[in-house]
Amino acid sequence: MRAIRVDRFGGPEVLTPVELPDPVPGPGEVVVRAEAVDTIFVETRIRQGTAGDWFGITVPYVPGGAAAGTVVAVGAQVSPDWLGRRVLAGSGTKSAYAELVATELVRAWPVPAGLDPRTAAALGHDGVTALGVLEKVGLNSGERVLILAAAGGMGLLLVQLAVAAGAQVVGAARGSQKLDLVRKLGAQAVDYGQPEWEGAVRDAFGDRPADLLLDGAGGSLGSQGVELVADGGRVSAHGAASGGFASVEREYAAQRGLTVRGIADVQFGPQERARLGAAALDLAAAGRLRPWIGLELPLEQAAEAHRAIEERRVVGKALLIP
Repeated sequence: MRAIRVDRFGGPEVLTPVELPDPVPGPGEVVVRAEAVDTIFVETRIRQGTAGDWFGITVPYVPGGAAAGTVVAVGAQVSPDWLGRRVLAGSGTKSAYAELVATELVRAWPVPAGLDPRTAAALGHDGVTALGVLEKVGLNSGERVLILAAAGGMGLLLVQLAVAAGAQVVGAARGSQKLDLVRKLGAQAVDYGQPEWEGAVRDAFGDRPADLLLDGAGGSLGSQGVELVADGGRVSAHGAASGGFASVEREYAAQRGLTVRGIADVQFGPQERARLGAAALDLAAAGRLRPWIGLELPLEQAAEAHRAIEERRVVGKALLIP
């Protein structure tokens, strides 16, 4: 089968197309013929060698953690009824940058009738995390919600979910194309690439602080976002697109009465991921949640997909098509 392999950490050029043996399903596993493969920002960090230790990844390895397609082989302890089913090999799957992807049955989430594989694949990570984040922090109608990195794959899902919940939403991103999409989804938009962007956020909220910060940017942007939250408010610091997660000192949070959750709070076990993934797929099938796919490339062009992600050229999701 065709796959993408990383033999050494480095730039996008280390993503090399190779031919590998077809995977054989072990007990409790299925093999999926992929029709669309998800990509996420953290995969670029792992490829660079800056996040491999956190995830226990060493070279050589095949990247990727989610792909949608059809079950073509089953292992022992798996009913043959799974053969031919359309599934999302979801979050936690390994080595998904490939034509054939082996995954545990608990990670093979049935794709609802009528939902195309590209949409399903685009929810493989971000759908799970977006729903999980909102479950953790809570979201009420009428609240003021600030979303950073609002035009990323997960950010756009959070915008939709917050708007649908009746919140007053301000989405911060960079560039007119991304801001226009945030507005199209029903939120106000602020360009955090502009100086004094925090003032624009305050103006959008009618000179009032945010009740909830959903930080997908991290770094200094995330820290600035925390300053825009009301005392007693909530913060989800789950993003690191700016190079690192926003740091909120415990003493500072306690002084202001902030409830702060981080990336560790959205590390779910297989059963919980399956529940959240199924919920995201059902919302998409019902037309209530739409992942925005801004880039599709053949599997062999995984390096270009990573370049586009790192250069912030992707609006929403980038997918690889085997």
